[in-house]
Amino acid sequence: MQQSAFSLAGRKVIVTGANTGIGQGIALAVAEAGGEVIGMARSPLTETAELVAHAGGKLVQVHCDLSDTTVARARLAELLAEHGPVHGLVNNAGIIRRADAVQHSEHDWDDVLQLNLKLVFVLSQVFAAAAIERRQPARIVNIASLLSFQGGIRVAAYAASKHGVAGLTKAVANEWAPHSINVNAIAPGYVTSNNTEALRGDPDRSAAILARIPAGRWGAPADIGNVAVFLLADASSYMSGAIVPVDGGWLGR
Repeated sequence: MQQSAFSLAGRKVIVTGANTGIGQGIALAVAEAGGEVIGMARSPLTETAELVAHAGGKLVQVHCDLSDTTVARARLAELLAEHGPVHGLVNNAGIIRRADAVQHSEHDWDDVLQLNLKLVFVLSQVFAAAAIERRQPARIVNIASLLSFQGGIRVAAYAASKHGVAGLTKAVANEWAPHSINVNAIAPGYVTSNNTEALRGDPDRSAAILARIPAGRWGAPADIGNVAVFLLADASSYMSGAIVPVDGGWLGR
C-alpha cells in the first residue's frame, strides 16, 4: 500500500520551543503523523513528551539555551550528526515584549530580534548546509505571524522580527529550492499560547479580537500543528517561499 503524501512515517523533525503552546502542538501533530520528534527548548519538555508518548510517538528532549546562538548552532550540529538524517526543522521558538515604541528598551529589542530572527537564520543555515552536503531533500518551516503583514500595537520589535522571518523565508527558499530543500512559513493568527496570555486576560482586547475573527474563536496549537505537518510532508513538495496564514479568516476580514 502506498504511503500517504501527508505521512511523516520514518522521518525525524526538530522543533524548537516544543515545550508549550504552538511548539507543543506542532510536536504532537508530527508524532500523530508518524514522525519522530526532536524537541529543543530552554525549559523541560516533560508535558510534551507525555503527550507524544500517549499518541504512540517518540520525543527526544534537548535542553538548550536558544537565546545563545553560538550554543544553539553547536547543539544543532551535534544533533544532526547524532540523529541524522533529519528531514525537517521547525523554527518555532520566540518571545514577545510589549511596550509603547517610545519606551521600548534597546535590551528588549535585542532579545526579541536575537531569538525570533537571528536564531531562525542560524539554525536554518546549519540545517541546510548539512542537507546539501548529504544531498538530502529536507523541509524547513518557520513560524511567522499576522504581524509579518501588519504592524500591531506596542510590539515594535516583535513586528520587525516577524516581518524579517517572512523575508528570510523567501530569500533562503530561493537559494535552497534547487537542492530540494523547501522553506515555507506559517503565520498563526490569535492562538491560545503563552505569548497571547496578556491579550486573553484583557476582557476588552480579547472581545475586540474575537469580534474580528470570522471563525469566532481563538486558534488552538493543533490548528498550527496540522498545517506544519502538511508543509513537512510530501504533499507540499511544490511549495517554497510561501507564508501561509492560519488565522480563522482574520486577514480576509
